[in-house]
Amino acid sequence: MDIPDTVKDECGIIGIYDRSGGDVGRDICYGLFSLQHRGHISCGIVTNDNYKLTTVKDNGLVNDVFGGDRAATLKGNIGIGHVRYNFGIDIRENIQPITTRYCKGAVSLAKNGRITNARELRTALENDRAIFQSTRDTEVVMHLLARARTHCPSAETSMLEVMRQIDGAYSMVLMSPKKLIACRDPHGFRPLCMGRLGEAIIFASETCALDALGAEYIRDIMPGELVRVDATGIKSFTDFCGHDTSLCIYEYVFFARPDSILDGNAVYTVREKAGELLAEYAPVDADLVCGIPDGGTSFAQGYSRASGIPMRAGIIKNKFSSRNLFTLDEGGRQIAINLKYNVLKPIVSGKRVVIVDDSLVRGRTSTKLIGMLRDAGASEVHVRIASPKLINACPFGIQMPPNKYLFALNYKTEEEMCAALGCNSIAFLPVEQLVEGTGLDKKFGYCAACFSGKCPEYTK
Repeated sequence: MDIPDTVKDECGIIGIYDRSGGDVGRDICYGLFSLQHRGHISCGIVTNDNYKLTTVKDNGLVNDVFGGDRAATLKGNIGIGHVRYNFGIDIRENIQPITTRYCKGAVSLAKNGRITNARELRTALENDRAIFQSTRDTEVVMHLLARARTHCPSAETSMLEVMRQIDGAYSMVLMSPKKLIACRDPHGFRPLCMGRLGEAIIFASETCALDALGAEYIRDIMPGELVRVDATGIKSFTDFCGHDTSLCIYEYVFFARPDSILDGNAVYTVREKAGELLAEYAPVDADLVCGIPDGGTSFAQGYSRASGIPMRAGIIKNKFSSRNLFTLDEGGRQIAINLKYNVLKPIVSGKRVVIVDDSLVRGRTSTKLIGMLRDAGASEVHVRIASPKLINACPFGIQMPPNKYLFALNYKTEEEMCAALGCNSIAFLPVEQLVEGTGLDKKFGYCAACFSGKCPEYTK
């Protein structure tokens, strides 16, 4: 079985309702392009033009799927879009958004996250003669929604009924014939924000999508909130608000773009502060700091400022590299790393180098980079990780290697880790400092199950 080398991106979602009647398809394309970092394998858009649905979806990047004239075919003033993370290949039935036609018309749904009780719900539905076309838990939500709509007076009340039945970590956008609905799980594991562009209301996984469209950021969707937009305006339903919250801390470490704002916190500021804390927690005598691009750059800037060690671009990333060009066996991985990174020998030769990264998963990339730095003449290589040790695969849908492949579980002590990686020293930022020391909004709780090994009590 192919095992991902690193933590894989989550999904990204966007939904737009233009009350002035303009076509939204192209803007959804632009929004998805800005969310491309959240998913590389597949993408899709469904638009609604006076009850006529147009769907474009396929495996590939946004530019590939919606290039040429395909974006121009997406007519309608309501639409939703989705990008999915980058491991494997999707069969067409699994590519979101998913559309279902039932007695009340057609609905389309795009989801980011994982429904943790989906297996039990699917089994019950299949035993009750439901037929499934995909293997995704998104289709489970669609079945529940269709059944709820037979006795609920509206799409939004039907979705609230579904939220009573499902558990897990999710943000969703739903398009019915006349409405756009957005909702977020009661604990707020996955981000979701709302913006405005003229008469258009926009929901997106991150604020960077709003920025790309020139839209005004209004606010984040509250954990447990459902928001409906139709011709009459915007209405909020807070039936499931008020629970303990658990925004995924890995959003700040890795997933979100540094220019996004999540629940009031600027991602870049959090990362830079984490780098500063890391420098205070794990100082080292060195000549230069190098961030492993792109994830380690913001952290390295903070580390450099707090330590006084100059930051240099000692490691270069080929932005056009893609592991998809190669097999995921060991040989393919090594070729992919060689093509993805290179070291600037004049910068690192004879120098004591600190390399800063966002996290350490299996350690393969770090091992290769350390070897490249040694070959380029670095006299010392010190590894600093701006997050805690990754010791538990995410239980809420983020694709990670199984626990047995995680570096920090295979090598317990600093000596063992240094020997395995080939570095002089290594240090990780403790989870308490990541959450409390970076100034994250104290109104929110954060899920750090991948770092602590403990799920929030209310999710068990």
